Amino acid sequence: MAMANTDTNDDYNMLLSRVALGDRKAFSQLYKSTSPKLFGVCLRILRDRAQAEDALQEIYVKIWRRAGGFATDRASPMAWLVTIARNHSIDVVRARRPATVDIDEEFSLADPGPNPESHALNRSDGRQIENCLGELEADRAQAVVAAYVEGSSYHELAEKYAVPLNTMRTWLRRSLLKLKECMER
Repeated sequence: MAMANTDTNDDYNMLLSRVALGDRKAFSQLYKSTSPKLFGVCLRILRDRAQAEDALQEIYVKIWRRAGGFATDRASPMAWLVTIARNHSIDVVRARRPATVDIDEEFSLADPGPNPESHALNRSDGRQIENCLGELEADRAQAVVAAYVEGSSYHELAEKYAVPLNTMRTWLRRSLLKLKECMER
């Protein structure tokens, strides 16, 4: 009873009935006639050929095991086969997603900003910087703040203070060295 081209529902019904009884030859015929369609379903959902091939093999294992549960009055044989392929492929996609983490176990939820202790230290450092800036000449302190806090360029500062560009660079370099010494005390 060779059925090289099983295109009708009756043929699929008969093959599934024989597969339910453990007929390997019928299973082989069912595979040959339906695997291209089921592979297409897998490939469309999984979008990866290797995964679709693996999924197809697992799908036919399910078909072999569940063939006895196929009811001709509920769906056509091809619809039943496609449903198995579709559901299995969706399960594979779901398995790809990382598992959800219990919010109580998630450590990366901590605020990346400074904690109260570091905030207090920053305020203390801020006061120390202000004190050290007070030890500089007023125009030098203003130039340091303008350059390193406000983002003014050396050229802009040289024009503002009416000094040559190299002089401004020297002011800033020496002022930073004095600030560093003051902060280390």
